[in-house]
Amino acid sequence: MIELHGVSKLYQTVIGVNDISLSLGAGVYGLLGPNGSGKTTLINLILGQIKPTLGTVRLFGKNPWRRSYLLRRVGLCPALEFSYPRISSLQWVAYLVQMHGLNQRDAVKKAKAALELVRLDHVMHRPMTEYSLGMRQRAKIAQAIAHDPELLILDEPFNGLDPVGRFEMTALLKSWTAGGKSLVLASHILHEVEAVDPSFLLIYGGRLMASGSPAEMRRILANSPSALTIKTSAPKRLAAILINDAEVKNLKFTGSKSIEIETLGAASVLRRLPEAATKAGIEIHEVLTTDESLKSLFSTLMKIHRGEIETRVTV
Repeated sequence: MIELHGVSKLYQTVIGVNDISLSLGAGVYGLLGPNGSGKTTLINLILGQIKPTLGTVRLFGKNPWRRSYLLRRVGLCPALEFSYPRISSLQWVAYLVQMHGLNQRDAVKKAKAALELVRLDHVMHRPMTEYSLGMRQRAKIAQAIAHDPELLILDEPFNGLDPVGRFEMTALLKSWTAGGKSLVLASHILHEVEAVDPSFLLIYGGRLMASGSPAEMRRILANSPSALTIKTSAPKRLAAILINDAEVKNLKFTGSKSIEIETLGAASVLRRLPEAATKAGIEIHEVLTTDESLKSLFSTLMKIHRGEIETRVTV
């Protein structure tokens, strides 16, 4: 479906993406990275909106540059916020569907169906200039799915949506992918992407740092230096046990019933903790990872790539 071989994009002295190679078949993918990491540049390269400085890009087996007919098979919800004309969402979505080659009657029919899916059918005749940010975001998603594409690419699609809207959009995307359609969801927020159960593509500084399932991403964290907070009935007795563990780098008391430890690898500590606590008659009430976040994951990956730390899993 998507192939990149040694792709780099330079904007004069600024590197947009740096030597990315990947091959994606049909499926669900989460493109994760901080703002400015190269996600939008990568999407624009895949769609043929910009030309790579180096390397080759293939979309459905063809070079997408100046082959706009390929975009009939793709739905795009860009991160960019538009300046909308004073027309209704029905008119706007129907017009964009017509650009994919459908006649006006069929385009209006598909536009209505898409706006119903994103729950804008009650305002589809109102001017979009009167919409809230969340409503405009729903309209952008409607135009992306209206022509029933094989591949849906969403760039920060949850922007402006309230919690209910995010829940509804996640349900819609799960239903979309359950029907056999492919999805690339770009975001800088881990839990938004994880909700649609994708394979992850992690991009940082224009480079593809790692790829894999959510479980594999957690294993990278679990087998790398990290911090744990443990709430227990006997923090001093537990500390005396853990301080002798070779994987425990540092330990401090954070309350009358909790301790925080810095580990060289949380997974090995967590495997041994239940047996050690049971033998000593110590109750463990809660174990929290204090740094299981996207920022922490990218920090860990950068250290692995620089050779500053070793990980016990294959990245």
